[in-house]
Amino acid sequence: MASGVIKCRAAVAWEAGKPLSLEEVEVAPPKAHEVRIKIVATAVCHTDAYTLSGADPEGCFPVILGHEGAGVVESVGEGVTKVKPGDTVIPLYIPQCGECKFCKNPKTNLCQKIRVTQGKGVMPDGTSRFTCKGKQIYHFMGTSTFSEYTVVADISVAKIDAAAPLDKVCLLGCGISTGYGAVVNTAKVEPGSTCAVFGLGGVGLAVIMGCKVAGASRIIGIDINKDKYAKAKEFGATECINPQDFKKPIQEVLVEMTDGGVDYSFECIGNVGVMRAALEACHKGWGVSVIVGVAAAGQEISTRPFQLVTGRTWKGTAFGGWKSVDNVPKLVTDYMSKKIKVDEFVTHTLPFDKINEAFELMHTGKSIRTVLKF
Repeated sequence: MASGVIKCRAAVAWEAGKPLSLEEVEVAPPKAHEVRIKIVATAVCHTDAYTLSGADPEGCFPVILGHEGAGVVESVGEGVTKVKPGDTVIPLYIPQCGECKFCKNPKTNLCQKIRVTQGKGVMPDGTSRFTCKGKQIYHFMGTSTFSEYTVVADISVAKIDAAAPLDKVCLLGCGISTGYGAVVNTAKVEPGSTCAVFGLGGVGLAVIMGCKVAGASRIIGIDINKDKYAKAKEFGATECINPQDFKKPIQEVLVEMTDGGVDYSFECIGNVGVMRAALEACHKGWGVSVIVGVAAAGQEISTRPFQLVTGRTWKGTAFGGWKSVDNVPKLVTDYMSKKIKVDEFVTHTLPFDKINEAFELMHTGKSIRTVLKF
């Protein structure tokens, strides 16, 4: 089924800490159990910037980054049965093979089938499908959406409603699904709960949206950037506070504001000090804190064990706990039926060649999500 090599545009990260470089790359045809996708839209997430910075121990260079994308299947390799050319899809950085012990366990979404090769920046057979100027270019998170065409494992694609606008639903490939799932799957927030959300970027807003859908009665947004408050309130935050406005630690402020602490807290930054504050802002006896943000490699969390002994629970989540192949299509359906917001997360839309501008908007805190269109 697969045709030959495709030449197309891509943003290549040649080395850590340098801007992305727009290049013509060669994308090889998909091998057995692989799918080649024409990416229509992709967004920029902090995880891409983290790897580009050089701080990611799994980061390999040169690489094509990007993991929030959507597109159309161009061709499929041998043995692919779940999708066919022309299908509308979202690439998945957490796959779902359905066969490993993780996929078979309802308690987790962390499929491990291709984890090792994905972490090394290669396809399951140990090789790359990208070349540029005669050099092999690594894959990223099994997706590499910063390319007009990409190749992914067949277990790393979700087939979605063909009517969905790809320049919006690409966001369901990471940030929105992660934040929303942290609430409905990991924390299982109940109606009437009091919630605190630390970090009001895209993921934090998705958490707020989830808390509102779950029927939380009080949703407190916490961020040092006051410009984020209006959007947070639009998504359902009942109040927003700035830790810099208080002399005492923010967990003490929250405990006082909520008569003993919140029922649920969510850390959506990746800062280990904030993770501690989020746990300690929880109510004694039943408070649950969920770590959603990804801290830099080698960092450690700390608190006094008494916090847990006295009934607080510390949890973490990846991709919101969604088993990806099964649930991403359902999330798209929920968006199409207006159960969840997606459009409101998109603050900027740019042509793909303005990708470095998208990173700049993110770093300055001016954007929630910038979508790039090919």
